[in-house]
Amino acid sequence: MTRTDDDVIDVLLAQHARIEELFRTVLSTTGDEKRKAFDDLVRLLAVHETAEEEIVHPYARRAIEAGGPVVDDRLAEEHRAKEHLADLYERGLDAPDFRQRLLALRDEVIAHATREERYEFTYLRSSVDADRLQAMAAAVRAAEAMAPTRPHPGAESPTANLLLGPPLAVYDRVRDIVRDRVTYS
Repeated sequence: MTRTDDDVIDVLLAQHARIEELFRTVLSTTGDEKRKAFDDLVRLLAVHETAEEEIVHPYARRAIEAGGPVVDDRLAEEHRAKEHLADLYERGLDAPDFRQRLLALRDEVIAHATREERYEFTYLRSSVDADRLQAMAAAVRAAEAMAPTRPHPGAESPTANLLLGPPLAVYDRVRDIVRDRVTYS
């Protein structure tokens, strides 16, 4: 999905595009293809938001003029989206209102991504040097490798992610392995 010379904005924009693509796939497929796309969507949203919360938002809070309110708004949006995603995940693809809830989540996530791109990414790209943005991309990749693969509302701060993230990531990854063996074998 990304090259090693991409900066953090390139990485996150590519993920935003992939998230939109996964929403379209979940909405347009059935059966195992739909289940796999939904699992991929849940995982990508979870690791993407965790990495932003650990790396990007704290830096933006300091680097952007009025960064505090901008980041606080994004964190509130992420918390709501995690709650909705966790609920959707728990209800499952067979819930009678799955499609309606997924459409609402999609709209919420796309609006959030648009605000991130406008109020955070634009200012980071223009005010942070290229070397720092590339270093942040490496940090985001590392954070994603250790991030939980399921939404955990309430863990939106860097401290909460660092304290809760690793044990939740292990728990989530074990659940993923069990689910995959049961579902796809």
